[in-house]
Amino acid sequence: MKIAVDAMGGDHAPQAVVEGAALAVRELDCTVILVGDREVIEPLLAKHSHPEGKIIIKHASEVVRMDESPRKALNHKHDASIRRIFELVQSGEADAAMSAGNSGAAMLAGLLVLGTLPGVDRPCIGSVLPTANGKVVLLDAGANVDSKVHNLVQFAFMGHALARYALGIDRPKVGLLSIGEEAGKGNEVVRTTYKILKKSDLNFHGNVEGGDIFNDVVDVIVCDGFVGNVALKTGEGVVQVLATRLKAEIKASLLGRFGYLFMRPALKRFKQRFDYSETGGALLLGLDGIGVIAHGRSNPVAIKNAIRISFDYARTKVAMRVREEVESSAELRQSFGEKVHQVIDQIKEKKMDMDLKDSTSSDKGD
Repeated sequence: MKIAVDAMGGDHAPQAVVEGAALAVRELDCTVILVGDREVIEPLLAKHSHPEGKIIIKHASEVVRMDESPRKALNHKHDASIRRIFELVQSGEADAAMSAGNSGAAMLAGLLVLGTLPGVDRPCIGSVLPTANGKVVLLDAGANVDSKVHNLVQFAFMGHALARYALGIDRPKVGLLSIGEEAGKGNEVVRTTYKILKKSDLNFHGNVEGGDIFNDVVDVIVCDGFVGNVALKTGEGVVQVLATRLKAEIKASLLGRFGYLFMRPALKRFKQRFDYSETGGALLLGLDGIGVIAHGRSNPVAIKNAIRISFDYARTKVAMRVREEVESSAELRQSFGEKVHQVIDQIKEKKMDMDLKDSTSSDKGD
């Protein structure tokens, strides 16, 4: 397996990316293609031991910065490293692409180069998150901040496929993130999506609330990218605060430091389970190929684990399996047509009836 890695992407690139790649090839049976400025990468790579021939450098002369507009940058920077990694996947020179850089640029580059699966008009970010006793797929985790009904329906089917093949769950339970469990809760997009998913052949649980995300209520949680990214970053922030405060409390007393000697194995397991650097990256679902986004502030360990995730997705052919499920789903194809439009038309008719009644009542009052 060959993983094309954007060496110039991320807050700590290229140093952290190069070191992470060296760590990855020492542990995994894969080849990493580092894409970026050769003159910068080569001396950094010389500082880290790695099996001969397991890391290849492909030169790319341009970089998309974290603060740049993805569309403007990619329109002008045709030799950007974040674009080149997807071109390597398209040409068959790599099995997966991974970047810790500008996530919007990564999504757009993947969309422009690889295209989408048939029947999917917007890819999304599918994050596999740790829960109290297992894992949950959250999507969209940040690609689309203003999703429509048919987008959320597509996300549900793609999340269902990812949970089946990445988590090994035969019939994943799907939930829709809202402000209450009741069917009528949420904005119009959420309420309409609820009605469509309720009629689908998915194992649809119904609405879930923010407090359910990490409590093993469902296997897949569907939301738009704005809500999903806020939920994801909130969870990361809570874990970070807890870890910081726990460390401070342990150091605050002799008894705490003594107790730490006994607690250390348990705390290490906790860190490995909930630390973002151990989680790896998130899959760009809906692309016609494998693309993975890592956290912008990824350290070498996080980069290594993002490469590991990319390797696992490539090895298990997750993209092909998601494609098969999406193509075979009559429900998903109908999400563009009859089913969505029927429900939306029903809602519009009810609204028109209510407006008409209000108007009639007003006329009588006059």
